[in-house]
Amino acid sequence: MGIKLREILPKTSIKLENLSGKTIAIDAYNALYQFLAIIRQPNGMPLKDHSGKVTSHLSGLLYRTSKLLELGIKPIYVFDGTPPALKEAEIKRRSKVKEEALVKYEKAIKEGKIEEARKYAQATSRLKDYMQEDSKKLLSLIGLPWIQAPSEGEAQAAYLSKKGDADYCASQDYDSLLFGTPKLIRNLTISGKRKIARKNSYINICPEIVELKKVLAANKITFEQLIDLSILIGTDFNPMGIKGLGPKTALKLIKEHGTIAKVLPHVKNNQIQFDPQEIKEIFINPKITDDYILKWKEVDVDGVIDFLCRKKDFSEERVSKALIKIQEGSKEIKEKTTLEQWFG
Repeated sequence: MGIKLREILPKTSIKLENLSGKTIAIDAYNALYQFLAIIRQPNGMPLKDHSGKVTSHLSGLLYRTSKLLELGIKPIYVFDGTPPALKEAEIKRRSKVKEEALVKYEKAIKEGKIEEARKYAQATSRLKDYMQEDSKKLLSLIGLPWIQAPSEGEAQAAYLSKKGDADYCASQDYDSLLFGTPKLIRNLTISGKRKIARKNSYINICPEIVELKKVLAANKITFEQLIDLSILIGTDFNPMGIKGLGPKTALKLIKEHGTIAKVLPHVKNNQIQFDPQEIKEIFINPKITDDYILKWKEVDVDGVIDFLCRKKDFSEERVSKALIKIQEGSKEIKEKTTLEQWFG
């Protein structure tokens, strides 16, 4: 779902190349879902190998990562672990949405409405266990570090950013801000030219930065108040929030009364089915780990070609071109890192 804070967040658009030299902790699940949704055949079906397994996520991971490395950006992919129990309702809601989209997709295909079918197909994406395992294998072959979070990947990515192991977090959702990331980047893995659904036109999507301190300053609230207003409008741990409350109204109430506990008596339909403090605790004290090593290694060229081309039916020519970009980018990053360590 993600938290619907866009209306009250100051954002700065930047060019992808301006992130050269930066280390970015990427919410892996978020990125993989984007690849699964976007990288599809004209009829909406995802890319698959000869065994019928989906490979859209691997395609996105390879070519987007090669682009990032080519620009001197150092990505760290962070994978979700076991979700908090409070997320169960949101997981069920998402599953229902996918099931409904699948029915609409099949209906559109039967009626020959290909463009409409593609739109519904994008909403049916499911990240299966073999997809994340294949993704981790590809990253290891490329020589990139990845981290298995104990729980929410966004929380772990935010921790890397707060700790100084990453300059930014990258995700399409704003949840990372509630986990305390100082700087969030959106559109990192989908920047570029994108076709507008059901229209023969395109838009250019650029990365945008959201800084936590600027968010708090612009809205004249504290970090805990940002969490409180987010709980009011709904998070992954209380998807419904309070009926009728949007970000601007929630912000006004929080600024007027100070805390969510003091806001609730002044809100209609305040018979809430969740414990605000329990949700708040997930954001303030999330499950994270220090058990990781951030090391960029040599690319296993033969390993990548064997995995993608011989086992997953990728074009060897295209993969080889991507590997050249990865090798050149990795070499430049290592040289720059060595100089920084030597003179830093």
